[in-house]
Amino acid sequence: MEKRVLFRSAWLPWLLVAPQMAVVLVFFFWPASQAIIQSLQSEDAFGTSTTWVGLANFVTLFEDAAYIESFKITALFSVLVAGLGIAVSLVLAIFADRILRGGLVYKTFLVIPYAVAPAVAGVLWVFMFSPSIGIVAYGLRGMGFDWNHLLNSNHALTLIVVAAVWKQISYNFLFFLAGLQSIPKALIEAAAIDGAGPLRRFFSIQLPLLSPTTFFLLVINIVYAFFDTFAIVHATTEGGPGRDTSILVYKVWHDGFKALDLGGSAAQSVVLMFIVVVLTVIQFRYVEKKVNY
Repeated sequence: MEKRVLFRSAWLPWLLVAPQMAVVLVFFFWPASQAIIQSLQSEDAFGTSTTWVGLANFVTLFEDAAYIESFKITALFSVLVAGLGIAVSLVLAIFADRILRGGLVYKTFLVIPYAVAPAVAGVLWVFMFSPSIGIVAYGLRGMGFDWNHLLNSNHALTLIVVAAVWKQISYNFLFFLAGLQSIPKALIEAAAIDGAGPLRRFFSIQLPLLSPTTFFLLVINIVYAFFDTFAIVHATTEGGPGRDTSILVYKVWHDGFKALDLGGSAAQSVVLMFIVVVLTVIQFRYVEKKVNY
């Protein structure tokens, strides 16, 4: 039977959620409404004159080949970050769940990347992959692979994907480890007694029971790839070479603060917000049906 909390006072529940609602209103709904209004206007670089242009900013946006290319790059980037981040974190969580000696040290090192700021993470990886002084680039050259993310678009995309995945691994790892440890050991032991091997036990018992955690992390990682990777891209490639790693969130900043196209930048932010909302709704509408609770 489902348990519900009953409040004697009608206003007490509203009072308890009021701080959170205030945060959401101030830091989400108000900026979002401002962006929507600004996307329908044309402003000069100093904001001294404003002209109402309606949907002209959106029309110009979708006629821009650079924006369409940025959208394709972002789609590929988000798929790689979400897919690789979840897969690698799940493997690490499986090993952490089985380690007996040194488990605390292992888990501590895996959690450390989450405490690193995105900009710092980007700087760390760009130093390691620097064509001139990077230790990773030096090792790749020793193996006959000429690494240069400053000139090669594929190398640059690989760099930002690796940095973004590394930054998010700790978050995914914690949830997967908690999910694995919450699975009753009796189920695993019963399957082992019945003759099921480690792979069979994982795919038949553990992975289905981890589906709520996987679904949650899928949503979080896609939102992360779309919104929270600006600092990584800015610190590593700055959208280069050319515009080959200029993902949508970076292009919003570049067009707004460098090109000073405030209306166009606001239109891009509205489109980006709409894309993330639609993707989240699709995931809850269709992907959640395959989740076993």
